[in-house]
Amino acid sequence: MSQQATDVTHRMVSSPAGRIHLVEQGTGPLVLLVHGFPESWYSWRHQLPALAAAGYRAVAIDVRGYGRSSKPTGTDAYRMLELVADNAAVVHALGEQSAVVVGHDWGAAIAANSALVRPDIFRAVGLLSVPYAPRGGPRPSEAFARMGGDEEFYVSYFQDPGRAEAEIEPDVRGWLAGFYAALSADTMPAPDVSSPHFVSRGGTLRDRFPTGRQPAWLSENDLDVYAGEFERTGMSWALNRYRNMDRDWDDLAAFDGAPITQPSLFIGGSLDASTTWMAKAIKAYPTTLPGLVSSHILDGCGHWVQQERPAETNRLLTNWLASLPS
Repeated sequence: MSQQATDVTHRMVSSPAGRIHLVEQGTGPLVLLVHGFPESWYSWRHQLPALAAAGYRAVAIDVRGYGRSSKPTGTDAYRMLELVADNAAVVHALGEQSAVVVGHDWGAAIAANSALVRPDIFRAVGLLSVPYAPRGGPRPSEAFARMGGDEEFYVSYFQDPGRAEAEIEPDVRGWLAGFYAALSADTMPAPDVSSPHFVSRGGTLRDRFPTGRQPAWLSENDLDVYAGEFERTGMSWALNRYRNMDRDWDDLAAFDGAPITQPSLFIGGSLDASTTWMAKAIKAYPTTLPGLVSSHILDGCGHWVQQERPAETNRLLTNWLASLPS
């Protein structure tokens, strides 16, 4: 499929959250792009024109709580099933009956659960950085509490409302720059340096971020865009995703151990902790993703796959999309 890419269109559509902001480019089969933390639709800026040029209707959303999308009150409004409902509502609001859903980071988990819970709508699923791991095992808060020994895993650190906000919000731009650098291939700390995924007791995440270095993929303008959104909205809405992991574990009990059977794609970075820590999940794909079409680990790539390696990601995405049944 090929066609000339069209201009980007911003619009708002109705969802259970209220309103979801999306950015759309191109015409053809719908591909829904779902970002992770701490990002926005803008993390797909390299994919929107490439997918449009390949003949797809590429739509990147601001996930509920981010950017210009609605920010409902109540922490439990950000549970996984609510976000799945948002994705389904976006598809229908765009006048479509089905879509391919692609997600990165938390967006990968949202995309995976969208395909799992609503296979009637989501006909294929692409996952970037975070592998699919079916619901199961101990309650997430208990599992994360056991990680790190004398240190605290970042997911546990994010649990208490206001705690991470107090670290981030006085200098959103600086914190984001450090967070992005900590997980980027060209600026992440050396393996023998304390991991930025853990917090010393009484410390902050920022204590372990690299300083004075900006990833090659992140321009000053890019950082301005991300920082501007979070400076305007605050961080609580985005952090609420982490604060619902136990609720998700309860809500998805009926899907314990369930595979995703639709055609799927995985792209990860060889230097990303998400792929190394979850190597067993990737190895289990023949069971958990029986419809897997292709799986790729990009050598020397960090966590921000579609931004660190946009051309390679675009090629893998468009080749996979072209292989799907129409």
